[in-house]
Amino acid sequence: MLTRRVVVCLDVSEGRVVKGTQFVELRDVGDPVELATRYEREGADEIVFLDISASAEGRATLLDVARRTAEELFIPLTIGGGIRSANDMGHALRAGADKVSINSAAVARPAVLSESADRFGSQCVVASIDAKWDAGWSAWRVYIKGGREPTSLDAVQWAQACVGHGAGEILLTSIDRDGARTGYDVELTEAVSAAVNVPVVASGGAGSAEHVCDVLQHGADAALLAGILHDRETTVADVKRVMRAAGLEVRS
Repeated sequence: MLTRRVVVCLDVSEGRVVKGTQFVELRDVGDPVELATRYEREGADEIVFLDISASAEGRATLLDVARRTAEELFIPLTIGGGIRSANDMGHALRAGADKVSINSAAVARPAVLSESADRFGSQCVVASIDAKWDAGWSAWRVYIKGGREPTSLDAVQWAQACVGHGAGEILLTSIDRDGARTGYDVELTEAVSAAVNVPVVASGGAGSAEHVCDVLQHGADAALLAGILHDRETTVADVKRVMRAAGLEVRS
């Protein structure tokens, strides 16, 4: 049985971790280095830093935070936000990232994925996809620029295209569920997982350990958590205990 991962996401703005609902109404929840090391102690398998300030200054701040965090962490670190080229990816990797997430830039120019994979290997390239259900399409539409701008891309088809361009992992966020704590979008996760042959990290909607188990039993290779951990409603260790009880293989 494959081991399932618990990934903790830290949205970073101006050097602080923030959290919101459906990408808005952001509130400060703490220092990124302190939170990352705390979650590692609790048993997190990976940490994701996402720069949501969408500026060169914000990215520089994030890279500084990543350097300080990488000195403390022993688990993999992913960095995303504002990555527009293979050179940007190189800066992130040199700052201590193990993987780099690319979202809007890949939609604008998919070759950034293949260029990055050619230089650093597909295992370093994460295609981040923010998706929202579109009733008119009867499908999930891809959004960019922090969930603010809709595209003409179908999320499932775009995930396949990203893998074709060299992405070694998909970070799949449901905008509808983000921050709602009503459970992951299992249907979206299943559809994307069935369409690609790389790991899919489900994001958006975690409200309990049971939600984590549910999405992992429906195609996800990993589940991303944020708000319920930041607010101390549960811990990574407690989530993993419930996962083990459900028969899911987890890292100790």
